[in-house]
Amino acid sequence: MEISAKTEYAVRAMLELAATGDGGPISVDVLARGQGLPRKFLESILADLRRAGLVVSTKGARGGYQLALPPAEIPIGAVFRAVDGPLAEVRGRRPHQTEYDGVAQHLPVLWVAVRSSLRQVLDDTSLEQLLSGELPGRVRDLAAEPDAWLSR
Repeated sequence: MEISAKTEYAVRAMLELAATGDGGPISVDVLARGQGLPRKFLESILADLRRAGLVVSTKGARGGYQLALPPAEIPIGAVFRAVDGPLAEVRGRRPHQTEYDGVAQHLPVLWVAVRSSLRQVLDDTSLEQLLSGELPGRVRDLAAEPDAWLSR
């Protein structure tokens, strides 16, 4: 699985917003500087996050963006979906919609399991947990596996 720059930037921007708490709206410029993100690209990402109901925007001199929900209520999976669509697709189709004949007949089960494992990590981890580092036990366990940090 490849995590796009768009998704990475979206998560980083959401963390930046979560870190500010209820300090009011944060401008795109402040968000971009805070994480070293390209401003124009960030504007597009924030528009996607706004359409998904994850952030709200305020216009004007004191305008900017803030979280639409408390950080504890925003799963990281929702951020992924807001900017890049479904967590897992197979050539543009959902894993459960795939069908194969012959020796490949069991592939849909594998694709669904891959999607399920992504959900278990991304949907069970909130923005607040990621910000604090108090990740769910399942996530900590997976990251602690002996080969988890090794490239293959």
